[in-house]
Formats: sequence, structure tokens, C-alpha cells
Amino acid sequence: MATTSKRKASKAAAKKAVPKKATKQVARPAKRAAKAAAVPASGPLTLDEARALAYAKRPKMAARKAALPAATPGTVGLERKKLEQERKAEIARRVREYKDTMSLMKRRGARRPARKAGEPTEGGPAMAAPSFAPLQIFAEGDSWFDYPPFLLKGGVIPRLERRLGVPILNLAKAGDEVRYMLGVKERTLLAEYLTDGCPAGGPWDVLLFSGGGNDIVDNPMALWVKDWNPALPAEEHINQPRFTSALDLVRAGYEDLITLRDKLSPNTHLVFHGYDYAIPDGRGVCFNALGPWLDPTFKLRGFPNRAAKFAVVKAMLKQFAVLLTSLATAPKVTFINAQGTLPEGQTDWWHNELHPSRDGFDKHVDKFQQSLKALFPDRVA
Repeated sequence: MATTSKRKASKAAAKKAVPKKATKQVARPAKRAAKAAAVPASGPLTLDEARALAYAKRPKMAARKAALPAATPGTVGLERKKLEQERKAEIARRVREYKDTMSLMKRRGARRPARKAGEPTEGGPAMAAPSFAPLQIFAEGDSWFDYPPFLLKGGVIPRLERRLGVPILNLAKAGDEVRYMLGVKERTLLAEYLTDGCPAGGPWDVLLFSGGGNDIVDNPMALWVKDWNPALPAEEHINQPRFTSALDLVRAGYEDLITLRDKLSPNTHLVFHGYDYAIPDGRGVCFNALGPWLDPTFKLRGFPNRAAKFAVVKAMLKQFAVLLTSLATAPKVTFINAQGTLPEGQTDWWHNELHPSRDGFDKHVDKFQQSLKALFPDRVA
């Protein structure tokens, strides 16, 4: 009996030791291999087909090592280097996957998936789309471009890829600020990609850029919002000299980006966008492990209700849009001013204080698609 009990206990322990996702991890490569096998042997490829083939040809990656224990003061430098190495490895992975996929689409031709039954079309009934020359696009920015894929299936970039039917090399990083994106390290990386052009050959057609939001929210925001005064309109609750200084730093980054483009890749079109009117309701991400980024300032400054807070946020974001509008007077620069795309003050259109819901992101991607269609009418559906 004792031996039997021990065996049962051993089996139970072994069962618990197997990760719950192990079956899924084993099944995923087989599923991808099946997708690759289903791709036609010749002819133009859709984005999904090209990705399936590119993945099947890649060598298997080594298993990830176990995570290191929590950092101590003595290991801060080591942890920082580790994070930098992980970031470099992530960028290398994105570049490799982009190059493999785009190279296949350029070599065999690119086509969009056949339209689904009932899907509206510009040219009449549903039919297989003809092949097209894929746009070569890369992106730099913040969480609007690099929203975690396990949340809402990502932000603007993966949705835009599906709309356009082409891969986009996404260098964006959630939480990034313009002052860092155009600082020494990230500027050097941007300069390399503008100089070298698309990894699959040829110059870039478009650089999508999303930045400025993280520069003016979160802890520093308390510096440019005044204490609540019921006698003042929303605009006068902004400490304008301080907020202007913050926007000037953002402007400097955008101006340097335009200069960099002019010097290194003058035919690459720059596309900027404006954030919609965020709602300061105290919602962060993952049970507020990240955020909130707006509400704490208003609580500190004694604002009585969400309507009063929202009015100040809207006034700040309007100033940000004015800044980007002025920059879009430069050649080959487009500003997508999508402010007001989502119904004002309706929280169901927002996943948290700074990021739209699934449907909210989709409505903003509509604007990106329309703008790119206007710039490249023969290459965007």
C-alpha cells in the first residue's frame, strides 16, 4: 500500500511539473508547418502565406533560459545590460521576420486575401484581388504602435498590416518618449535604417511615427497642471509656460526626425498621428501594474470630477495636434489628425486611460489606411 501511495504521489507530482502550456507549445510548430504546406507552390502570396513560408524556413531557436532572480543593488548594471541585450535580440528577430516575409512577397508577388462574402468592395462583387507592389514601411513609436499582443491583439501596427496586406517593420517600444527616440542610441538605429533602406532591398516608402504622449503624461504632468479653481476654464488650468517647454522638447525631436529623413532618405514619406481624447478615469494595465498616467495628477491638484479632468486633457491634446499640424507643412510629411474619432468621454471605446479598446484601435487604423491610400492609391486597397 505504501509503495502504491508513493507511486501515485510521484505521478501526481510529475503531472504538476509539466507546464500547462506544454501541449500548446508543441502543437504550435506543427500547426505552422501545416499552414506552410497549404501555401500554393507558385504565384503571388498573401501576407499570411508569406509569413507561414518564412517561418517554416527558419532554423529552430534555442529554448529560453530561466529568468534570473530579482535584481539587487549589486546586480543593477548586469540587469540593465541584460535588458539591452534582450531589446537588441527582439529588434533582430523583428528584422529577420520582416526580411524573410517581404523578400518572399517581392519575389513571388503580393496579393490580398480574397474578400469574404458580404464584405463591402469598391469594385463591385467579391473577387480575388490582383497582385500589387507591396509598400515598404517601418514604424517607430510608443505603445499605440507596440501595444502588447496579448492585450486586444496589439495596437495600430498589426491591425494596419492586416488592412494593407504587407508586413511592417515595427521598431516601436511601449512607454518610449520622443526625447529618447531621437536621443543618441535610438537616433543611431533610426539613421541606420534610413540609410540602409528596407532589409528586403530598396528604399523605404513610409516611416510611421508615434510619439509625444509619454513625454507629457504620468508623474511630470503635475508640473503643468494647476490646482483646481472652479472660476477658471479648462485651458487656464494648464501652466502654459511649463507645458510649452514640454511641447518644445517634443517638437525638437520631430524636427530632428524630419531633418534626419531629409538627409538620409529624402523619398521616404513621414506619417505622424495625434492621440485621441484620453479619459482620465484611473484605469491602468494589468490591475494597474502600469498606470494610471493621468488621474493621479488631477487627484493631487484637487479636481472634483471626471468632466473637469477630461476638459484639461482635451485642451492639452489639442495643443499637441497644433504642433504636429505645423510640422506637416514640410515636404513628404503627413499628419493624421484623428482626434475626435472616438465618441468623447465614452469609456467603452478605451481599454484604459491612454489606449483605445479593440474597436477603438480599429477606428483609428481606418484613418491610417485612408491616409496611405491617398498617398499611394495604386498600392493600397
